[in-house]
Amino acid sequence: MGETDGKMIDATDYRILRELVHDGRSSDVTLGERIHLSSTATARRRKILEEDGVIAGYTAKLDMMKLGFSITAMVSIELTSQAEQVLNEFESAVIRCPSMSFCSFVSGEVDFIMIVHVRSFDDYDRVYRKELSTLPHVARIRSSFLMREVAQRSVAPVAIEDPN
Repeated sequence: MGETDGKMIDATDYRILRELVHDGRSSDVTLGERIHLSSTATARRRKILEEDGVIAGYTAKLDMMKLGFSITAMVSIELTSQAEQVLNEFESAVIRCPSMSFCSFVSGEVDFIMIVHVRSFDDYDRVYRKELSTLPHVARIRSSFLMREVAQRSVAPVAIEDPN
């Protein structure tokens, strides 16, 4: 069972989390109706989950295709070194890349994985030349282009299941 600041997350909390993952804009009244709890109790529980950081925030999911970004690239980056200064300098620079939506330090053959959104292959060439190739301490960049999205979840279903 999950824990938040020493308090156990119970089955009702997990029901709230499941509902919010599907519709983060749910009012406390609607949410309470869905989980069979009063809106006051629902609001109290939601507030606790927010304050404890279990609910880290709320966002809108945007359709990148409708915004004109028809190509998504998964970019693997190897650095020249894994020294702390090199990692810090790379991480500070990559945060400023406007085409990047995700970047993570990873184990394995590469050092970082990034997700980059572009409007066309010409646009990717521009991003490669102006953003990716200018990042500090890069030894190698490899790109794979996503062909078809099969699934995308903000949260793995197992994370919002009551373990009991």
